[in-house]
Amino acid sequence: MTRFGDFQSLCSQVPSYPWCNLFYRQLLHNDPLDLTGLSANETTAPVGVNPQCGIPNIKAHGSLGNIANIIACGISVFIVLWLIVLAGRRKAAVGRTEIRIFFFIYLVTLPFQLLTTGSVLEQGSTSLVALTAIHAGLVATLFWSLLGNAVVATQVVEDGSPSALIPFSIVGFFFFVATTYISLDVALTISRTFGPSNPPQALSSIPLFVLTSIWPAVAVFIYFCIMLYVVVVALNEVRPLWYYILSGILFVVSQLAYFLLSKVICKGSSKVDGSFIATLLETAAVVVLYIAWRSITEGASLI
Repeated sequence: MTRFGDFQSLCSQVPSYPWCNLFYRQLLHNDPLDLTGLSANETTAPVGVNPQCGIPNIKAHGSLGNIANIIACGISVFIVLWLIVLAGRRKAAVGRTEIRIFFFIYLVTLPFQLLTTGSVLEQGSTSLVALTAIHAGLVATLFWSLLGNAVVATQVVEDGSPSALIPFSIVGFFFFVATTYISLDVALTISRTFGPSNPPQALSSIPLFVLTSIWPAVAVFIYFCIMLYVVVVALNEVRPLWYYILSGILFVVSQLAYFLLSKVICKGSSKVDGSFIATLLETAAVVVLYIAWRSITEGASLI
């Protein structure tokens, strides 16, 4: 029976789920006999732990790694860079600095996603573990920055001021350091606090599960609740609300594509899974989020 905090089902059922890299390393050094099937050979093993379907590592004969998601991440990098430039042109817009920080963090997650889900680094390697841990820290920080933007939008504190940026940065730094350390502890068993999994086959880590699965969902929910108040009550607007709703729908669909379609697509073709669809939809959600932010702010723009 799957318990709260267990990754076993996710690592076997969802291809290219990055946090499984941490547990693969844990099992490889503590219980290597638990690595079977596609995971038995770390040189060619796909992302996951004993996955039912996965994209073989680029070192496997004829494999290009997760090429579709690699391309999707590359395209997304250029899109987000453009969003950062556009947001910077709106000199008088509320929350300009904070939303650019959000875009920048999302931008940084993309190369890490490419490396942690792209089947380009050998499973169990220290480099893959380190990159995955940093990726987890960035994801947790990303969702804090999203929530922080909602707080700034209420004008409780002046946007762009030290009173806004200092707590914004301190909390973000806390999320990054805490999540990165916990991730490293899960993989390397630095201490007995956050690892190893007990039993090993459960791939269990409640803190990691909370920070990479529960926290993002909670942050998104609170963000949209706050923005609903800002748009409808404080600004008495309607059109921006639809942009926020569309952005939320795109994000939810991206997660459904990742968790529900990935295995289906992978079984149809061992060269791709649903991660590239999720990446493109997530980037589309970020683009619509920019449009929503632009529609509720005032400032000079060159577009």
